[in-house]
Amino acid sequence: MPEGPNASHLFETEEGRRLRACAADGWHRWGPYLAERQWGTVREDYSRDGTAWDYLPHDHARSRAYRWGEDGIAGFSDDKQLWCLALALWNGRDPILKERMFGLTNEEGNHGEDMKELYWLLDGTPTHSYMRMLYRYPHAAFPYAELVAENRRRKGRDMPEYELADTGVLAENRCFDVTVEYAKAAPDDVLMRVSVVNRGPEAAEIHVLPHLWSRNTWSWREDPKRPLLRLVEGPSVEATRAAGPCRLFRALQPAEFLFCENETNTARLFGVSGSYHPKDAINDDVVAGTRTRVNPLHEGTKCAALSRHTLMAGETIVLRYRLSPADAPGLDDAGFEAVFARRVAEADAFYAALQRDMTDPDARLVQRQALAGMLWSKQFYHFDVRRWLMGDPTQPEPPAERRHGRDSEWAHLNNADIVSMPDTWEYPWYAAWDLAFHCVTFALIDPEFAKGQLVLLTREWYMHPNGQLPAYEWAFGDVNPPVHAWAALRVYQMDAALTGRPDRTFLERVFHKLMLNFTWWVNRKDADGRNVFQGGFLGLDNIGIFDRSAPLPTGGTIDQADGTAWMAMYTLNLMRIALELAAEDPVYEDIATKFFEHFLYIAEAMTDIGGSGVGLWDEADEFFYDVLNLPDGKMLPLRVRSLVGLIPLCAVEVLDISLRDRFPGFARRAEWMLRNRPDLAALVSHWSQGEGEGPPPGPGGDRMLLSLLRRHRMKALLARMLDETELFSDHGIRSLSKAHAEHPFVLDWSGARYSVDYEPAESTTATFGGNSNWRGPVWMPINILLIEALDRFGTFYGDDTRFECPTGSGRYLSLPEIADELSERLCRLFLRGPDGRRPVLASYGALADDPHVCDCIPFHEYFHGDTGAGLGAMHQTGWTGLVALLLRPGRLTALPITRAIPS
Repeated sequence: MPEGPNASHLFETEEGRRLRACAADGWHRWGPYLAERQWGTVREDYSRDGTAWDYLPHDHARSRAYRWGEDGIAGFSDDKQLWCLALALWNGRDPILKERMFGLTNEEGNHGEDMKELYWLLDGTPTHSYMRMLYRYPHAAFPYAELVAENRRRKGRDMPEYELADTGVLAENRCFDVTVEYAKAAPDDVLMRVSVVNRGPEAAEIHVLPHLWSRNTWSWREDPKRPLLRLVEGPSVEATRAAGPCRLFRALQPAEFLFCENETNTARLFGVSGSYHPKDAINDDVVAGTRTRVNPLHEGTKCAALSRHTLMAGETIVLRYRLSPADAPGLDDAGFEAVFARRVAEADAFYAALQRDMTDPDARLVQRQALAGMLWSKQFYHFDVRRWLMGDPTQPEPPAERRHGRDSEWAHLNNADIVSMPDTWEYPWYAAWDLAFHCVTFALIDPEFAKGQLVLLTREWYMHPNGQLPAYEWAFGDVNPPVHAWAALRVYQMDAALTGRPDRTFLERVFHKLMLNFTWWVNRKDADGRNVFQGGFLGLDNIGIFDRSAPLPTGGTIDQADGTAWMAMYTLNLMRIALELAAEDPVYEDIATKFFEHFLYIAEAMTDIGGSGVGLWDEADEFFYDVLNLPDGKMLPLRVRSLVGLIPLCAVEVLDISLRDRFPGFARRAEWMLRNRPDLAALVSHWSQGEGEGPPPGPGGDRMLLSLLRRHRMKALLARMLDETELFSDHGIRSLSKAHAEHPFVLDWSGARYSVDYEPAESTTATFGGNSNWRGPVWMPINILLIEALDRFGTFYGDDTRFECPTGSGRYLSLPEIADELSERLCRLFLRGPDGRRPVLASYGALADDPHVCDCIPFHEYFHGDTGAGLGAMHQTGWTGLVALLLRPGRLTALPITRAIPS
């Protein structure tokens, strides 16, 4: 098998060899596939009005059996989530066991859903042969009520979120740091090591209760075959089910095994008699100190291995557990530790190979934790929408409203797969465009998984028959930016570079499905057939004046600068894929030509919408804006300077003159278009052209630039983007111009005032609801696309074309150098600065200097536009994990798609 330049390093490690044989040997069968939150999700919501947060709240989670999945702390499960293993704790003071992470619902939080725990995802390997995370648990009673009450009080005010550390329960480090590690002795032999250290100044009590249970698959249909957990000699717990091998769960130190059923406590929740040993029986008996609720026969479908400890100040205990096939050879403490030592060494070797060119140890630490967060965020995602809409045979019939309510048009969607989640607490469901970014990062360490995820989303049981990709479970019909072609191309390139084998089968498979999706966009989101698009939400609502997914208060529609630019980018990505496939099948030249021409029509429309004389480019401000189409035919630019106006930079492609020889059909048609449509040719800088628009003709120097911006407009747009008083912050490109702090955009309409001003962090407006209350922070995914666009422009303009960076500084850089500058600023979010601090931790108070956790990196959803402090979901590793790409030498530099790697 031919190998790329990196394969001999990465794939010759033990983990790399295991990864290559993973599918055959089953190393992916077990992993961290348990959610951190199953309660409060749409798929568990059977309410009449669709209020998912209220239907199954946190207070119900310990008592109600879930229909579609499971949750737990540091959870591990098989890839069908039939058996689940997770940690539970009790400090002797809490009103309930700590079985799952706590956080606030949308209505409780002052900025939407908000997880209120402290934990860090620290290490992992792609086969999950080794995984490690850290959880911080207070000695005092967990302040559930205080967190709810204070955040509710702050709702609607310009105040920060009230966090666990703000309550004072962690003062003087009065807490336990609990490290949970997994190592596999074999593909299906899982070892769990729990290390608990008392960080406080005095002795404290801790109960440790790893739980093993079966996902409830029997309460929803007639006559199912129920699994069984029962105590056997050892003592051990024997786990059996109708299909699959018998397994044993053991504690390698003294423990008391408690049993109950993973079934709803209907008496507590609904006042109806039900299971005598329900899901919360272990919780009730441990907290109450009795044994009246657990099953005295020592069997059930849920169990816990309980041990109690009093730890002196600074003392550490290490506890060991094993879940293995019943016939697995014995393992004592020494053998157990030997497996862990071997797996840790293998993980170190794997990352040493990956990071062999990275000299900064801090950068290596940050990258490894970013990738660990990605690996911990895989989840078994189960949701049969038709069954959810219709109800289960043994359960009450769902309200009639749901037949025509949320997601009722997605009855074909049937998910039961391991999927990369944005964040397994705040976003424990896949999101289409998040997943595309995840895959590009995953391609660094597990390109097969990355390719599989992109294919999965286009499969017929995911993609709508009309060609739409599912957005997310809150509204599968919402519209996400079409970045999947970009992601497929990047993953294809990275995989080919790593393995030396361009996987055209993958590329072709995805390409055909994405053409269906492209057609859906053209037919559904171009209201008047003008090649100008109205995508709705597109992830960027929060920086606009209106909720673009809702009916406008003015009436009419919005022509979206970002929506249209996303589609221009989509055409270029599909064109590049078609050219790559045309290297082996000339039929694809015609398809490449189709997307080339479609790009030109979109570029034309952005300059002049439907011949109206109004475009999305504003000549006075030299910026792209959305345009409001009013019912009376007037067109009003919405002059908000934001990321919306920068997305057009991302629609760029540079083609080499060698295409004339390699793809003559494509070249002939492209040149015919440029000769016979001079109006369209004026939008393109091409290989037969001088005029200072690119490198002079010559061997290897002739290029064609396909972009929505020729030099003048690009220079003007960069002047805005690189202005530190506008969009350029110390930590990346802001979502909204800082200039709006003094000069808000205001629209008065029918007695109402709509405005946008600069807010560097969370927004004080609740216009957009949900978790969408932000305005001007730095957002990693768009920054990544801008970096790649600058690199690609640089291949056309060369190093001699320079732009002022930052604007007004008198310092001039080439476009690749500007990309480097932006990349460095983004990396600064996580790396230690000259003061020894990490900007991402700016809002963490004393934790930022705590020697025990100051090198534990949270990868937040977005970052304060001025300070770089982490905001939003604490573990939105999925797309913030993209920083792993920036930290490596060579960054995002792409392989030339028109020069295929030989097979």
